[in-house]
Amino acid sequence: MSLPRNPTEASRNFFQEVHEVVRLIPSGRVSTYGAIAHYLGARHGARMVGYALIAAAPARGLEDIPAQRVVNRNGLLTGRMHFATPTAMQEALEAEGVRVADDQVVEFKKLFWDPSVELE
Repeated sequence: MSLPRNPTEASRNFFQEVHEVVRLIPSGRVSTYGAIAHYLGARHGARMVGYALIAAAPARGLEDIPAQRVVNRNGLLTGRMHFATPTAMQEALEAEGVRVADDQVVEFKKLFWDPSVELE
């Protein structure tokens, strides 16, 4: 998996929009790549949401964009390999009160934050 080599202005704007939505996810809640893509009008853009978060991590750090709050549609920490250590994503979530077991958010459905519902 790699980022697009020369992202267009449109994809840069999409990345910025992803970052803005991710900043709105409340502490202790999680969203998904697909839910964010759907909210931004890119129904099949879950992978691009992932690329946007990968691009953000080294540039801005977790303090600015809480990428740990974005998981896959089943609540799995599929983005964990893009953090500083293999357990950093889980540790960041647990620091916010989110329980994780076997790389999966416990009570995922209860903690799920859907931007299409929450921001409309």
